[in-house]
Parts: sequence; C-alpha cells; structure tokens
Amino acid sequence: MTPAELSRTVLRSVRGAVEEQELSVPVPARIVVQPPPRPGCGDYASNVALQLAGQAGRPALEVAEILRKRLSGSAGIARVEIAGPGFLNFTLGDGAQVALVREVLAQGASYGRPDRSDTRSHGGPGQPAAEQSPAAPAPARGAREAVVAEALARIDAVAGSAGRRAAVPGEHPALVPAPYDLATLIARLGVDEARWVLLRPAAQDPVRVPERPVQRESNPRFRVQYAYARARALGRYARELGFGSEPGDVGVPVSGQVAGDGPSSAGSAAAAQTLHSFHTFLATYPSVLETAARLRAPDRVVRHLEATADAFFRWHDCYPPLPVGEQKPLAVHRARLALAEAGRTVLANGLRLLGISAPEHL
Repeated sequence: MTPAELSRTVLRSVRGAVEEQELSVPVPARIVVQPPPRPGCGDYASNVALQLAGQAGRPALEVAEILRKRLSGSAGIARVEIAGPGFLNFTLGDGAQVALVREVLAQGASYGRPDRSDTRSHGGPGQPAAEQSPAAPAPARGAREAVVAEALARIDAVAGSAGRRAAVPGEHPALVPAPYDLATLIARLGVDEARWVLLRPAAQDPVRVPERPVQRESNPRFRVQYAYARARALGRYARELGFGSEPGDVGVPVSGQVAGDGPSSAGSAAAAQTLHSFHTFLATYPSVLETAARLRAPDRVVRHLEATADAFFRWHDCYPPLPVGEQKPLAVHRARLALAEAGRTVLANGLRLLGISAPEHL
C-alpha cells in the first residue's frame, strides 16, 4: 500500500462515517498521510481526526476512535493506533514493501503521476516515458527564474490536478536573483551543476555558486547522480552473473555492516530502519511532486532526491544486492536488485523533471 492508497482508504472511512451518521462533517477533498516524526510510531500518520474534531463538535480522540474502528482490518493495514491528542498511526501489512517495489517497477517513468495505472508509454524502470511537453513557462527575467519556471512546468505536467491549487495560471514564486546569468553559470559549472545550484535553494534563500563543480560525494548533485549510476551498474553486474530482479523479501542485513551482533542487536534494528527509510522515500515521491506543484517549490524535489540517494547508499551497505565471493545468487539478491531498480526509477524520474541528466557512468 502506497501513501496515496492509504490516503484514499482513510478518506473512504471518513465518507462511510458521514454516510452512516457517525460523524456530521463535510467530507474533505483529500487526506494527508505522511511518515511519523520518529521511529516506532508505525509507517505513516495522519492528523485527520484533529482536523475534523472542530467541525464534528466532538473531541479529537472520539473522532479518531470512530475512524480507527473503521480502518482496522482494512486490506494492507496491519494495525491502526491512536497517539497523543488524536493522531492516527498506521502500520502496514508485511507485503506492503514488496507491493511498493512492484508498483514502482510497473509504472517506470510514469511513477509519480496521480493516476499511475497507465503504463503504456514507459520503456522500463528508469526510462523516460513518451509524454507531452509541458506548456512553455512565462517569460522570465533571470537565470534562476527561467530554470525554476521550466522545472515547475514539468512538475505541473506530472502532478496534474492533484498538485494544483487555485492560482493564477503560470504563477511562479518570488525568487532571490542569481548572481550570474545562465550562460555564465553553464560555462563555469556545466549544465547539470548550474541547474542544480539554481533549483536547490528555497525561493527566499540566495543561490550559492561554487567555484567549480566537484565530482565527489560532498556535492549533493554528484551524490544523486552517482546513486543512479551505481544502481544501473548493479543491474549490469547482475546480468553478468546470470540473474535478474524479482521483488520479494530482502532478507537480513549482512554481518559486519552494522554495529552489534545477532538478530536482536541495536545494529540490526538500525539496519532495519535504513531499509524502512529507503522504502519511505520511494513511497512518498508522488506526494512530494504534488507538494512541489502546490507550493511552487521545485527545491522540494531536489531535497527529496538527495534524501533518497543517501537512503539508497545506507541501505546498499547493509543489504548488498550482489553475491559476495563464491556465493551463488539467491532470492534475496533478486529482491534487493529489484529494490535498487525501484530507487533508480525514482532518481531518474526526479532528475528528468529538473532537467538534469541521469548518467549511466560517473
């Protein structure tokens, strides 16, 4: 179950409670679910009960309990708990992570669209979809305005109506101007680095231009592209070893890659958290696009790609997708390779929206 599917499930529970007169509130257009603020609080959380309590004229805890009863036992949801003043915490079923990987791979370059059921135009994981070009952005005065407008046009085309708000067509945020024109930045940094430094800051923050592009992991743009290239390389090496990907159980972390010994150690728990975090960044990519479109903030996409790349490397170190030494490829290797391909797909899709290349080699 993806966050979008969970959101729709919660929305149906609200609608059912209203239709059966358990609640007397207007049914919201959408329900926001997001990762909880700290580990140990389930996979996702929602404050929908707090939002509806005032309109219902009832305590938030009562509203939360009504929804909890309706949601308990729903397909894909293992547990629903009430926390604090009325938050709903959701723990997904055991198959949720495998289903997510299957969905990302099935949708390929279409992953991130509100309706991800149409896979006719994509050519496989991480490959560009045949899609209409976004409408030309409004004329922009400076380098930053031009690049941000172009990225927002692409994001709008993908996010669709789910990410739009009541706004003037072609509206763009007020930006702190870049210190150089676009031609100067490209000549100094190259196209990819120039676009990255223009898109990464929030609208109200200044653009920080490096002296030169740095091809090492301290550079977030390089780190994202390197994660994509590494994921591509895993697929090539796997083919040389004679095996392919298949979503499934990724097994236990490799001994020596985490602190502590044994399955109950703190190190193993930390490794499991790296796996959970990586899945979460893949699952929340579509909602990040919606938020970026609604807030006119392509920097949201940039930072999500950075977080996804960092999560990929942490996961990769604990759950290596390739067999080591004389080890034969196992089911866990096929499952890990599928998860790496899902990460590659998200990185490629996001880079394409930003107008930045996804190189196979670095």
